[in-house]
Formats: sequence, structure tokens, C-alpha cells
Amino acid sequence: MTPNGGNETEAAPQLNVLAQYIKDLSFENPNAPRSLMPQQEQPAINIQINVNANPMSETEFQIELTIDGDARTKDLILFKFELVYGGIFRIAGVPAEAVHPIVLIECPRLLFPFARQIIANSTRDGGFPPLYLDPVDFAALYRQRIAENPQAPAGPALTQ
Repeated sequence: MTPNGGNETEAAPQLNVLAQYIKDLSFENPNAPRSLMPQQEQPAINIQINVNANPMSETEFQIELTIDGDARTKDLILFKFELVYGGIFRIAGVPAEAVHPIVLIECPRLLFPFARQIIANSTRDGGFPPLYLDPVDFAALYRQRIAENPQAPAGPALTQ
């Protein structure tokens, strides 16, 4: 019974993580051992984050969080990295208009802490202090992407 006395049974909204994986990981220390020596200046850290979503079925989606970054001084690249961290998600019992934001906001939000730790471990293992990325506001990234491309389809295949 529904709260208003009907006999309809609605499925409860579900967001399940079916799998998480490293699809690609690259860490480069192109100027070692020189880059490992104490630097006179604070390095500039550059980070780019992208989210790609691909439907696998009506309820399952592959999400890829791509994080590229580097650290450099005026005349020296200290390190560069690229991580593509993926997940397979099942989304059920959600209105069609809510699937798109869930896929491009909530799914990457669930993947991010794991990707952040992989990057911190990679920079530490590369001879540098661990690089802990600041939390990412995936809702703001989503709104920015929608504002940049208002004709984008409302389906979950939008790449962010």
C-alpha cells in the first residue's frame, strides 16, 4: 500500500557500485634525480578533472574519472601523472530526469576518494610528498558543463 492508500509499489531508488578499477595509471618523474633535490621555489601544481559516462544497459553505467596533473617550477618538471579510474554503477527506481545528474555528479563523487588516494600514493612512491587533491564539487562541474553546452542531450551519455 502506498501512503495515500493505493496498491502501487514503487521500487526504492538505488545506486549500487558494481565494480571499481584503475583503467590507466601513469606517473612520470622525467627529471629524476634532479627533481628530487630541494627546490628553491614552490612548485605550481596543475590539475584537470574530467568525467565520462557510458550507458551499458538501461540501468548500468560505466563512469570514468580522468585526473591529469603535474608539478613544475619555472624551469623543471617535477612530476606528471594521469589516472583513469572507473566504476560500474547500477541506478534503478529513479525518475528518468534524475538519472543524468546522478551519473555525472553522484557516481564520480563516490569514485573520487579512491582516485585521490591512488594519486597520493603514486606521488609519495615517486619520491615526493603525497599530493592530496582538494575535494571536487562535481555538482558545480556539472552545472558549468550544462551552461557551456545547453543543447547537450539530457541522456546519461553526456561527457563532462
